[in-house]
Amino acid sequence: MKTEKAAKRTIDTSNSERLFKRASACMPGGVNSPVRSWRGVGGSPRLVASARGARITDVDDNEYVDYIGSWGPMLLGHAHPVVIEAIRRVSAAGVSFGASTELEIELAEQVCGRFESIDKLRLVTSGTEATMSAIRLARAATGRDEIVKFAGCYHGHSDGLLVRAGSGATTLGVPDSPGVPVAIGSLTRIADFNDLTSLRAACGSQTAAVIVEPVAGNMGVVPPEPGFLKGVIEIAHECGALVIFDEVISGFRLGPAGYQGVAGLRPDLTCLGKIIGGGLPVGAYGGRAALMDQVAPAGGVYQAGTLAGNPLAVAAGLATLEAADAPGFYQRLDGLGARLADGFARVLAPRSGCVQRAGSLVTLFFGPAQVRNYDDALLTDTEAYAGFFRSLLSEGIWAPPSQFEAWFVSAAHTEEDIDRTIDAAQRALRQLPGPS
Repeated sequence: MKTEKAAKRTIDTSNSERLFKRASACMPGGVNSPVRSWRGVGGSPRLVASARGARITDVDDNEYVDYIGSWGPMLLGHAHPVVIEAIRRVSAAGVSFGASTELEIELAEQVCGRFESIDKLRLVTSGTEATMSAIRLARAATGRDEIVKFAGCYHGHSDGLLVRAGSGATTLGVPDSPGVPVAIGSLTRIADFNDLTSLRAACGSQTAAVIVEPVAGNMGVVPPEPGFLKGVIEIAHECGALVIFDEVISGFRLGPAGYQGVAGLRPDLTCLGKIIGGGLPVGAYGGRAALMDQVAPAGGVYQAGTLAGNPLAVAAGLATLEAADAPGFYQRLDGLGARLADGFARVLAPRSGCVQRAGSLVTLFFGPAQVRNYDDALLTDTEAYAGFFRSLLSEGIWAPPSQFEAWFVSAAHTEEDIDRTIDAAQRALRQLPGPS
């Protein structure tokens, strides 16, 4: 790969700074989601004006190659013509009805037809709603109250899931956030990702469900080791608990039936989001009919959503799934992810650290030689990543503003985009203290 000479760029951020100051006066921290504040990398966030394909443009008219992709939904890239046309066509008939539509049925049929583990599903409006609702259903189905989650796996911000590991795998959970009652946190037990021994210690006679990201994406990308997920299912079922796969990120990104399709596994319940809405707010949870028929109005487990199954989100999701059905789509996407990860590994080689990938999800970690779990992730050099991020930004590369988030490669990225990013990464690493 030929290394390009860095182009000198004058970066104007005055509009972003002005708007962020306005935002800070009327929004907590100036944002509507914490990672947008760029607290993990320093400086004021750039505000977005538009995006198309693999490019994003800020309010100061600076253009970047984007590796956030709205945190995963933009599988096809931004403003893909088929998605925009689907939204335009459906919006002409109305944007929300508070009543059922045929499009909802079509999306449910598409998802159920692709996932062997899903007979029926319920659409919601976010991944947080999906995981919260799946846990409620699991508790009702088992008559138990406790759940087990893995440290470092993020499943939304509902009370019982905002819990980290305590002093050991069997320690009762301590809430991460003020406002979460200790009594609720105490119903969540913690195990270590890629560690079945810790899971066995955390499960018990009162465990209703074990919830897991099959590929961890919120402590950086941490793939499951061989046999880990199979062991999760076996251990959970041995103690009478259900297994919930949180595929909000991995669903339809790592394959047409999520990571469970790639691995040949069948959890009891699956949570989805992001891609099934094509970038609009959406979520879903589903499983075998005997479980899902316990959800109201078929059963007594109450869950509702005024805007669930929104016609615009459903139309965008259907258009995205149809486009991803093109022959060779996932093979090409995987190849682009591999190209980025391999390039990062080459330029990172003189330093301590590692690059981890699952399909089109990539993370470059500074420090550890391997990240297997949350404890390993916490050993990373976040200051080095912050410097790396700022250098990339100055060269027109929009990376995740946190060491602990995945890079998302889309079908709109080209090999030239990837190579440009690797060249910029090499120059960014040279500017960091330590080996070059």
